[in-house]
Amino acid sequence: MAAEPLRILAFGDSLTSGFGLPDADSFPSQLERALIASGENVKLINGGVAGDTSAGGLARLDWTLADKPDLVLLEFGANDGLRGLDPAATRKNIAAMLTRLAQDRIPTLLIGMKAPRNLGPDYVAAFDPLYEDLARQFQVPLDPFYLEGVAGDPALNQSDGIHPNAAGVAAIVKRMTPEVIALIKARKENNSG
Repeated sequence: MAAEPLRILAFGDSLTSGFGLPDADSFPSQLERALIASGENVKLINGGVAGDTSAGGLARLDWTLADKPDLVLLEFGANDGLRGLDPAATRKNIAAMLTRLAQDRIPTLLIGMKAPRNLGPDYVAAFDPLYEDLARQFQVPLDPFYLEGVAGDPALNQSDGIHPNAAGVAAIVKRMTPEVIALIKARKENNSG
């Protein structure tokens, strides 16, 4: 009998959900195909909600975990930054989510975000380091910036200049696939030990 696929929850905002894209081009769909092509037996769950802040993510974490994911890719903060919300609140919300995931022993990849530069150097200095700090605190792997190599490139973004197009998502998936495979391997080692 074939083994059950590993259930990976992509939990985040519109960058995760695939805002403005057909479902097949969304981050979870493209990542699932890339992982399967790499020989992994996985099923991705799209837990992205457009417009969600870290507070929104925290509010729906419990019922989202009812899907019983084996791994979580945690991507929040873009809307917090766009709205200029207090970085201390963003940090607290993401820390609360990481605490909950640690309690359930669900291996997690924390996916970082950068503050919009127009909010000024003080905001950027408070916002940008929070992901690295939390990854260290909770001892989880970190993808430092979800939009690395994609942000600001018109060829990789939709007309709003914020959301990646299918090619932009493909670039993110290509960069992130080895990180997710490392998380899968670490989980297998922990479960066999």
